[in-house]
Amino acid sequence: MTKELFILKLHEIGAVKFGEFTLKSGLKSPFYFDLRDMISYPELLTGIAGLLAEDIKNSDFDYVSGVPYTALPVATLISDITNKPLIYIRKEEKAYGTKNPVIGKFEKGKKVLIIDDLITTGESLIETAEKFKNEGLKVTDFSVIIDRSNNIAKKLEKQGYNIRSLIGLNEILKILKANGKISSGQISEIKNFVNNINKKEKKESNIENRLTKLLKEKIKTKKSNLVLSLDVDNRKDFFDILDKTAKHIVMLKTHIDILNDFNAEFISKLKKYAKKYDFLIFEDRKFADIGNTVRKQYSGGIYKIKDWAHFVTVHAVAGEGILRGLFNDVENRSSFLLAKMSSKGNLMNETYTRKVFEIGEKYAGIVSGYICHGNSKEELQKLKNKIPNGQLMLMPGVKLQTGTDATGQQYTTVEEAMQGGADCIIVGRGIIEAENPEATAKEYRKRAWKIYEKKVESS
Repeated sequence: MTKELFILKLHEIGAVKFGEFTLKSGLKSPFYFDLRDMISYPELLTGIAGLLAEDIKNSDFDYVSGVPYTALPVATLISDITNKPLIYIRKEEKAYGTKNPVIGKFEKGKKVLIIDDLITTGESLIETAEKFKNEGLKVTDFSVIIDRSNNIAKKLEKQGYNIRSLIGLNEILKILKANGKISSGQISEIKNFVNNINKKEKKESNIENRLTKLLKEKIKTKKSNLVLSLDVDNRKDFFDILDKTAKHIVMLKTHIDILNDFNAEFISKLKKYAKKYDFLIFEDRKFADIGNTVRKQYSGGIYKIKDWAHFVTVHAVAGEGILRGLFNDVENRSSFLLAKMSSKGNLMNETYTRKVFEIGEKYAGIVSGYICHGNSKEELQKLKNKIPNGQLMLMPGVKLQTGTDATGQQYTTVEEAMQGGADCIIVGRGIIEAENPEATAKEYRKRAWKIYEKKVESS
C-alpha cells in the first residue's frame, strides 16, 4: 500500500473529517483525525504496518510497543514483520496480582521503539516512555503515523527523544485536494486555523516576565545565587540572622505563617531590608487550591502576601487555573512552580514534573521557574534540560555536605546542585543553625558563584 492510497482510504472510512469540531482546549477546529476505526479494516491495518516497518527498518531497537489502544494492533503487526518482541504498558493500573505495568517478557537495559497513531502534544508518547524507563528499559525513538503537531520534534529532541512521522498534515491536504476530496477553501481554512494557533502559542511564550529579568540581573550584579530560607518563629531571630546574612543573598525565602509574633510592622521592616541589601522576597506559600480561594489567600487575610512578596510558590496539582486565579489583574509579581521536591517519598513522579513544566511554559509571563530537587548532578541535569528556555531552576535541600535528616529531607552539595544546572540554591538550616550564620552564608555564596561563573564563561 502507498501513502497516497492509505490517506484516501482513511478519508473513505471517515477517519479524516472536515467540519467543525470542539477540541479538548475548547477551540473549534475545521478538521479532525480519528484513526480508531482503522483497526476494523484488515487491508488498511496491514498496509500501514508495512509502511511503518519499512520506515523504521534502520532504527535500533529490541522491542516494539504501541500506545493503547489504536496503535497496539499496528505494533503487533510490526512485531511480526520485524521479528522483534512486542511489549506494552497496561493502560489501567492493576490493583491485584503482580501489578506489573508492562505486559510481555523483557530484559532491563534493552531499547523499546514506541508506535502511535497520531501526535499533537506528544504527551501520550512521553508518558509511555517514562513508564518503560521506570521498569529499567531504554526509550529513545518514537514512530507515528500522522503528525499534526506544531514542530513537536524540537520539543521531543530537547527531552532526549527522536521521532519519525510517516505523514504530515500538509501531505494529507495535498493528496486529498489532488483527488477532489476537499476544496481550496477548506485547505485555506485549515491552514489559517493552524497558523493562528502557532501565532498564539508564540505570542504567549514571548511574554516578558519582568521579575524573571530582575532576578537574573540581581544574580549578576550581586554575584550571588544564594536564596536564604529564613524559617524561624519570631521576629527577633528573623532580623538578627538577616542582619548577618542579607549582603550575601540574592533572594530571601519566607514562611510568613511560621512567625508567632507577626504584625504589620514586620512587613514594613522586611521591605526596608530588601531595599537596603538589594534582595528580592520570595514567600514559600505553596498555593494549592482553586483559583477563587488562592486569590483571597494571596491578596487578603492578615498577611496580604501580594503587597510585599515578589515571588510565591505554587503547586500545579490544581491545574493551570490556579495561576489565573492568583495573578489575574496583578502586576509585577511572579511565581515558582514546585516540580520536584526534596522530601523522601514525595509523590511528584516524572509525568507530574513534565506537566508542571508544560504549564509553566504556557504561563511564562507569571512563572519565573521551578523548584526542583535531584539526588545527583546527573539527575539535576536531566531536569534542567527539560526546563523551558528563559526560566530558572531553584534547588532546595542544599548543604555543604550530602545527607538526610530525621524527617526525610534529602540534601545535596552546593557543587552537585550548581553543576547540575541550578540557577540558585535554597539554603535554610545549613545557615540559620550554623554557629556563625554570616561566615556560613558567605561560604555558600562563594562556592555557588564560583561554579556559576565558570558555566557562564564556558557557555
